[in-house]
Amino acid sequence: MSFNLSEWALRNRQIVLFLMLLLAIVGAISYTKLGQSEDPPFTFKAMVVRTNWPGASAEEVSRQITERIEKKLMETGEFEKIISFSRPGESQVTFLARDSMNSREIPELWYQIRKKVSDIRYTLPQGIQGPFFNDEFGTTYGNIYALTGEGFDYATLKDYADRIQLQLQRVKDVGKVDLLGLQDEKIWIELSNVKAATLGLPLAAVQKALEDQNTVAASGFFETPSDRIQLRVTGRFESVDEIKAFPIRVGDRTFRISDVAEVHRGFSDPPAPRMRFMGQDAIGLTVSMKPGGDILVLGTALEKEFARMQQSLPAGMQLSKVSDQPAAVKTGVGEFVQVLVEALAIVMLVCFFSLGLRIGLVVALVIPLVLAMTFTAMYYFGIGLHKISLGALVLALGLLVDDAIIAIEMMAIKMEQGYSRFKAASFAWTSTAFPMLTGTLITAAGFLPIATAQSGTGEYTRSIFQVVAIALLVSWIAAVIFVPYIGEKLLPDLAKLHAAKHGGSDKGHDPYATPFYLRVRGAIEWCVGHRKTVIVLTIALFAGSIFMFKFVPQQFFPSSGRLELMVDLKLSEGASLKATEEQVRHLEALLKDHPGIDNYVAYVGTGSPRFYLPLDQQLPAASFAQFVVLNKTIEDREAVRKWLIETLASEFPTLRTRITRLENGPPVGYPVQFRVSGEHIDEVRTLAREVADRVRENPHVTNVHLDWEEPSKVVYLSIDQERARALGVTSASLSTFLQSALSGNTVSQYREDNELIEILLRGTVRERQQLALLPSLSVPTDNGKSVALSQIATLKYGFEEGIIWHRDRLPTVTVRADIYGKEQPASIVKQILPTLDGVRAKLPDGYLLGVGGTVEDSAKGQNSVNAGIPLFIVVVLGLLMLQLKSFSRSAMVFLTAPLGLIGVTLFLLVFNQPFGFVAMLGTIALSGMIMRNSVILVDQIEQDISAGHDRWHAIIDATVRRFRPIVLTALAAVLAMIPLSRSTFFGPMAVAIMGGLIVATALTLLFLPALYAAWFRVKKEEKV
Repeated sequence: MSFNLSEWALRNRQIVLFLMLLLAIVGAISYTKLGQSEDPPFTFKAMVVRTNWPGASAEEVSRQITERIEKKLMETGEFEKIISFSRPGESQVTFLARDSMNSREIPELWYQIRKKVSDIRYTLPQGIQGPFFNDEFGTTYGNIYALTGEGFDYATLKDYADRIQLQLQRVKDVGKVDLLGLQDEKIWIELSNVKAATLGLPLAAVQKALEDQNTVAASGFFETPSDRIQLRVTGRFESVDEIKAFPIRVGDRTFRISDVAEVHRGFSDPPAPRMRFMGQDAIGLTVSMKPGGDILVLGTALEKEFARMQQSLPAGMQLSKVSDQPAAVKTGVGEFVQVLVEALAIVMLVCFFSLGLRIGLVVALVIPLVLAMTFTAMYYFGIGLHKISLGALVLALGLLVDDAIIAIEMMAIKMEQGYSRFKAASFAWTSTAFPMLTGTLITAAGFLPIATAQSGTGEYTRSIFQVVAIALLVSWIAAVIFVPYIGEKLLPDLAKLHAAKHGGSDKGHDPYATPFYLRVRGAIEWCVGHRKTVIVLTIALFAGSIFMFKFVPQQFFPSSGRLELMVDLKLSEGASLKATEEQVRHLEALLKDHPGIDNYVAYVGTGSPRFYLPLDQQLPAASFAQFVVLNKTIEDREAVRKWLIETLASEFPTLRTRITRLENGPPVGYPVQFRVSGEHIDEVRTLAREVADRVRENPHVTNVHLDWEEPSKVVYLSIDQERARALGVTSASLSTFLQSALSGNTVSQYREDNELIEILLRGTVRERQQLALLPSLSVPTDNGKSVALSQIATLKYGFEEGIIWHRDRLPTVTVRADIYGKEQPASIVKQILPTLDGVRAKLPDGYLLGVGGTVEDSAKGQNSVNAGIPLFIVVVLGLLMLQLKSFSRSAMVFLTAPLGLIGVTLFLLVFNQPFGFVAMLGTIALSGMIMRNSVILVDQIEQDISAGHDRWHAIIDATVRRFRPIVLTALAAVLAMIPLSRSTFFGPMAVAIMGGLIVATALTLLFLPALYAAWFRVKKEEKV
């Protein structure tokens, strides 16, 4: 006799009870230990190689540095794309690894890149700084604080920020603590060029005298019989006043520095990228969490430390929260837990109302056990709680009751038919356990393409498969072990109850002889009898759904539900940081006291640090600033967004402004992008302008621009080399002199406590800011005298490329645009593409016109999922063959898989939901759910035929018997989706599954019997 697991459970009740209690306790403990975060772990497969070459133009940097590094990096063959930009004096190459590359292989790739670039270091120009490497793009600084203080300078603020940084680093689970917006202290010696020339004071002499005076050099020691005595020479600068009083000998005269120059202590000038909070200059403290930490535990610890640190600050200095990811996670997790509880309550109510109190109670008791087992497995496999896994739990909740409902419903039916309690409880194992297991595995296989998707998008959503697969597998275990045990304990004698209620024998009756089931039988019999009509109608509906699907809006990922808005301000390339800060102050004035805003922070000269994992992080640029505006509610966020869109266009007409919500999923940036690549920059830009003109014709886009267009201003000094050489001036000495006069040259370092403060020599404010004075600057010569710049050089005003972008070594201009309305990027791009045919037709050989943005990233994500479809098909067909042992029956069940598209299309259109990446995953998974019911029904038909029934009645009887469990499992799954449908992220998927399951359930009960009868040519009058 074959082994019966359900029978074993009934014969070993104490062991089963022990297992139930143990799993419940372990599951509860595991839940409390699950790591919590806002987003799932996600690997940023990007490395930046940055190289500085002071004094070089953007074009020189591009040709001499960027192109060489790009060429070497392409030798790896592991790149998705290589994007670079070259600015005057700066090269930055971003290597993006293949999206399909496994995250575990990335560290080795970064090592290879470092090695390859180091190998060509000797081929790069002399005088470069670097290359420097950065591969820490994924670090998320969930907590950001701003230290402000009116009347306190940056030096004082930094002193307190250093103390706070030290205290924060001691907090449990804290990873990195970085400081933002620091302005390095400097000691400026501002020497008038005119005065220096008049006095015959060479700058080189001043620099050498200061450096020699302040140097740290060993002065030896005495080694005596008993001691070693060090010698210390005084003279190093101990204060700014000592620098002012420092004597300089020129010829036969001695001057104090303060007699000929102004000496003062200050900060970086022009300033470094800075941070401003609520209109005040601030120093930011960014805090990241250690890998594997719990963000809520970290948040609690930081709250305590935050309150303590605020008390220790001097009056007038304030530490404020800028970003609080633990609070956002607590709110987000809380909302999902609420959705989970609501879905749990709905499923339990479905069970109670449809199965009755006692039978429903069996299912209600099994659900927490299955969840406990799921939490245990999640803890074991390192799957934390975040928006993806929590959504998957809600999705799984509607599926994990299926096996329990089928098992207990079978037990109840058998008891009504007169089976003993023991025999009825163990009957499911022999009749439906293995079809249930096959169906469960097929349902889990529906999520298999997510697990195999080798892309960033697949990595982001992978826990959907992991959680659902775990929940489904443990639900089957619970259905065959725990359900028989609990059912045997709780179910009354259903045969006696039915006899008392309806009359008749208490030895059993036919539960399918009720008026309701007779009507169901009549409908099924009609469908089987009119099989051709049913099949044709179903095919017509399916064809109609395919046709109507093109009217469903397409989407990649929806916007995040977080309360922040990102506001970008971009001045023309080459604009100064001071000009950028002026525009920042203007926007701050507009935001001040505006209703609905909690706080706002501005990053001047750079983008925001990554406070949110999928943030589209911006690169530093003097002409760029980014605001993060935190609103009080979602309604306030939308109102402020609308106001900003209307206001910024009129208040900042010369700037390029952008207002965006935070994204979900891998960052995309501008939703609409078209790239033009080619060999010659001028030709590429001309073509890109034509593309931009076509894009502007679309009424739904705004903020259309090229990512690099306007040139930067430049002054060319054309040196008369013969005359300059005769006077003792070289190009190198002139460049050094101008650098010192205009920007400042480091002459020494002032040491104060643990700080090293640069001492810089430069010209006066008037000489640095008035371009008209440039020709009259006195240039020192080799003989100690000076000559006016106009005597050796001619000044020409012109323009040059301020930035040069490359993609895969080709100059590339990207046309970018925003969508502020409700239209989806895929629809807009589809409208624009035909208008670009004329531009594409005249592209020279080797020139490319490609689509980027949301459409490109969505296609990559979908292609990675589609790559897993063959494996999904093979696994499903294999499971069907193992269960049904027939090619024809397996093929028939498989053909029912896509019919859910009828309901998916209908519900997405009715509820105006977009078909995005997550909805696509749900639709693929839906096919597994449909085949689950189909395989159980077909297997039941085959069992009846094997038991001696004629095929006509076997089809009808099996469908009638499977009617209640199929409808109940579908109803539980559909109703469990209702709370999830409110989610911005999972809403479209929930709606798709609801529509697909409703229609697919009807088709399973009506179309599948008709298809079976047609497939096997079943006739009513045939004999057994």
